[in-house]
Amino acid sequence: MFNCKYKNLTLSFNEFHNIEDKDLPQDGEFCLLELKDGSLTAGEWNPDDSDEDDGCVSGNFIRGTADTVSVDEVSKWHSLECYDLQDCLEDEETDLINIGAEKDGAYSVKITGFKSLNDSQCPKNEQYCFLLLTNGGLSGGRWDGDVFDHAPALCCFDPDEVWAWTALSSDRFFALEEKREKEIIHETELNMNPLADKDRFKYGLDISVYYEKALEKLLKEYPWATLTQMRKKLAWEIVPCHGRYVFGQCRGTYNGSKIVSEWKKDGTADEFIDFLVEYTKDSVKNSNISEKFRYGMNVDIYIEKAYENVKKDYRWLDKKIADKYCSYAIRQINEEWEFLKKYNGDKDYHICDFGTAEGFIESVEYDYQCAALEANPVVGEYAVSHGHVDLRGWNLEKYVFLKLQTGDYKVYIQAGNRVTGGGRDFFIPPYCFEADTYEEFLNRYLKIVPGESFGLFKTDLLENEELKNFLGY
Repeated sequence: MFNCKYKNLTLSFNEFHNIEDKDLPQDGEFCLLELKDGSLTAGEWNPDDSDEDDGCVSGNFIRGTADTVSVDEVSKWHSLECYDLQDCLEDEETDLINIGAEKDGAYSVKITGFKSLNDSQCPKNEQYCFLLLTNGGLSGGRWDGDVFDHAPALCCFDPDEVWAWTALSSDRFFALEEKREKEIIHETELNMNPLADKDRFKYGLDISVYYEKALEKLLKEYPWATLTQMRKKLAWEIVPCHGRYVFGQCRGTYNGSKIVSEWKKDGTADEFIDFLVEYTKDSVKNSNISEKFRYGMNVDIYIEKAYENVKKDYRWLDKKIADKYCSYAIRQINEEWEFLKKYNGDKDYHICDFGTAEGFIESVEYDYQCAALEANPVVGEYAVSHGHVDLRGWNLEKYVFLKLQTGDYKVYIQAGNRVTGGGRDFFIPPYCFEADTYEEFLNRYLKIVPGESFGLFKTDLLENEELKNFLGY
């Protein structure tokens, strides 16, 4: 992109400021930092205003999500903003660029050793780097394998935004990553020739043998039991771990390394088989064909039952609304008959693992209730005023009654904390509105949306005349 040869390039930073002089960056200014231990990094200045009146220097430099450097660790800083090196980088003879004028006796830092992603030269994972951008600007970022994470949180530089990079000093994140990589290498070496305890693996190293022995025990109580039913739950394997074979579950991978959850370290083969019996028992119990498909193998029978149940309260529901929302089937998967469903927009069906016909019907009822509410527009709303309401560590945020186009009502309740939150609709069935008085209505309503679970009690709603009028009382 630029004519300058990045491999020969040196940047000299000549305008450092000393923290001890209380000479601080502007709020939000991104800076090259020299720490008190002599290492180099970078970050965006985030001052703490709480101490501004007592003259103390307080704050931190943000490098990314949960990644900050306290000002107490910093000796000097140099701004990386307002510099545009495009003209300098266009000259193929350029090998030294001064950032700020050189002065006799002034402190300066030289950065060199630049590399390019375009030449397949990537930093190591979690390495914090100084960046020369394609727009001629200067910055920093931590390499995550795909992009350079950059302050403030959730910002990043894509590879096509970075012309050249060079690693800054190691820090605790990079040190942890290097330690983890060494541990993976060590683990791989240990697992090349794993040891097998003779008592624990007296039936061999084929996990199928242990499942088959557990199946023999299950068949005495559950004649319909199969290996497929047992393996519906996350399967156990015999895998190498720390240089020895273990009974374990592989819960995915992290950077190419298996995450293994080991069964207890001191158990015998027969104890593991007994454990497998208990572990898989629920899956087997829920696979009894006579209970699961008690109304036959035609899925329309189950759907019709669910539709008629929902139609009693959601009176505007029709087959067109229901069929558009979700479709269902009964098919054989891995030699086992299963209930399947596919929501509108899904490419494939997925298994509904219910042990009884009633369980499947209830799940269809819930889908049809959601479909009905989605098809019934809101035409009016009343938000209940409330103070601070604690819901087991969450804060009540919204409590809103909504009138639907059909004249029916629902209520939307939202709660959360500083980290997460969520909301839920509750349909208010016609039965509640058959009450002669508003108080009797609340008695019925609060059985559906109880105050101990959702924050507002009868005493909070009974004297609310606006809500009473909104609900037609």
